[in-house]
Amino acid sequence: MFSHGSPNRDRSARGVPKPDDVSRDRISHFSKGVIHMTATVEHSDLLSADLLIGGKFRQTSTGGAYDHINPSTGLSQASVPLAGTAEVDEAVTAAREAFRTWRKWDPVKRRRTLTKLADLMRAHADELHTVQALESGIPISMAGVLVENSLNWTDYAASAADKLSGEVVPSTPGEIFDYTLVEPVGVVGVIIPWNGPVGSLGMCALPPLAAGCCVIIKPSELAPFSASLFGKLCQEAGIPPGVVSVLPGGAEAGQALVGHPGVDMISFTGGTATSRAIATKCAEMGKRCVLELGGKSADLVFSDADVTKAAQEALGWLLVTNGQACTLASRFIVHTDIYDQYVETLAGLMQGLKVGDAIDPNTGMGPVINARAVERILGMVDRAQQQGATLLTGGTRLDLPGYMIAPTLFGDVDNSSELAQDEVFGPVLSALRFEDEDQAVEMANASQYGLAGYIHTNDLSRALRVAAALETGNVGINGGVAPAAANAPFGGVKQSGLGRLGGIGGILEYTTIKNVQIRL
Repeated sequence: MFSHGSPNRDRSARGVPKPDDVSRDRISHFSKGVIHMTATVEHSDLLSADLLIGGKFRQTSTGGAYDHINPSTGLSQASVPLAGTAEVDEAVTAAREAFRTWRKWDPVKRRRTLTKLADLMRAHADELHTVQALESGIPISMAGVLVENSLNWTDYAASAADKLSGEVVPSTPGEIFDYTLVEPVGVVGVIIPWNGPVGSLGMCALPPLAAGCCVIIKPSELAPFSASLFGKLCQEAGIPPGVVSVLPGGAEAGQALVGHPGVDMISFTGGTATSRAIATKCAEMGKRCVLELGGKSADLVFSDADVTKAAQEALGWLLVTNGQACTLASRFIVHTDIYDQYVETLAGLMQGLKVGDAIDPNTGMGPVINARAVERILGMVDRAQQQGATLLTGGTRLDLPGYMIAPTLFGDVDNSSELAQDEVFGPVLSALRFEDEDQAVEMANASQYGLAGYIHTNDLSRALRVAAALETGNVGINGGVAPAAANAPFGGVKQSGLGRLGGIGGILEYTTIKNVQIRL
C-alpha cells in the first residue's frame, strides 16, 4: 500500500470504505466471468514478435528493430523486428492470393475453423494474460477481463461466419427475379493499439475474417508479442497461409499499409490525429475505413446514486488498463449535494491501490506505457494545478521501478480546461460539480469526443432521459460498461470514430452488397 496527496484522514465516521475493504468482488462487473491465471508461464517464451507473412514466420525485416522496454521495470526485454514497406508488399501479395480461395470457403467450414481458433485462445489464456502484462503493463490480476472480452468477440464472429445472407428484392412476379449477395470487401489492414492488444485482436481482426476477408495485422511496436502469439494460433487452427499476416511496425509500416493499392479497407484503433491522416488517405484512394478513436467520457453521478458503488466503479477503470483506455470514464460530473462525499470516497479508494509490477498477482494498478507517457501525463498534472484545479490525491511519479504514476484525482475542475477536454491516457481522474440535470448533460456533451457516457442514478426515468440526451455512441447505467458485449454495436460519434464494431453490423462493415437481377 502507499499514501500520497492529502493526509489520510479518518474515513470511518462518514462511512467511507477503508482501502483494505476494497476487493475485486465488489467491483463486480470487472471480475465476474473472467478467466483467471492458473499457472506460471515462462516469460521468455512469450517475448517473440516474429513477422508472419504467407504462412511463414521470420525474424528479420527491412524496417529496423525496436528495443522493447518492459513498462513495469524500465528495462529492455526483447528486440522487435519492424516491418517496412517491403514486408507490407509481401503481405499484401500473399493476402490477395489467399483471398481468391478464402472468400469461397464453405461458410460452415470457416465457422468451424474460427471456432477452433477461439478454443485455442481459451486453451492458451495463461499465455495471453502474461504477454499483456509484459508488453503493456496491464496487471495480470485484471488481464483476464481483456482476454475474456477477446474470446467473446472471437466466439461471436465465428458463430456469424455462416449467417451472412442476402435477400430477395421485391420485383415483378414472373418477369424479374432480383436478389443480393453479401461479399467480403477483400484485404483489410488492421492497425491495433498497445493499450489492450489482446482485446483489440478479437474486436478488430475476427469480424473481417468471419466476413471472408484476409487481414494484415499491424500491432504497435510497443505491444507486439500478443499479435505474434495470435498468428501462431491462427496457423494451428487451420487458417490458410496468407489469410492472416502479422507485421509489427511503426509509422513506416502503417503508412505503407494504408496507402497500398492492394489493401481494400482499413480498420484503425488509436488516436484522433493519426485517424485524420488515415481517413484522408482512404478518401483519396476510394477505400473504406472503420475508425475506433479516443474519448473523454463523462460519468454523471446524481444525488440519489449509491456513492460507494459509483466510486468503486470509477476505480475499476484504473484497474484494467492503468487509466489508458479510450472508453475510460475520466470526467466525473457529480451533483453538488454528494460531491464532497464522492470525492473523499474515491480518493480513499485510490490511495488504497497497490501500484507495481504488472506480473505480480497482488498488483492492483500497473505502469503507464513508457517514459514519454510519464512526461506527458505529469505535464498535464502540472498545468491543471496552475489552472486552478485542486489536487486531491496523487499527481506524482512513484519511487518504484518502471513507469509508475500515483493514481491521481483532481477536484473542482473547470469543464473548459485542458484536463477536462483532452485525453490524459493515464491514471488521472477529474471531478466536477453540477446543480441540475440539464447542466449535467450540457457539461457532458461539451466535448469534441463522443465515445461513451455513464450515469449513476436510482431514478429510472432520469436514467433513460439522460441516456437519450448524451451525445455518445455508448451509454452505461449503474455499472454498464462499454464495449458491452460482442453482439452489441460499439463505436463513437463526433471525434470518437467512424463505423461500428460488434454485432452483426460490425461484421457487415467488412462486406459489400451486390445486386443480381434476372429477367425471366
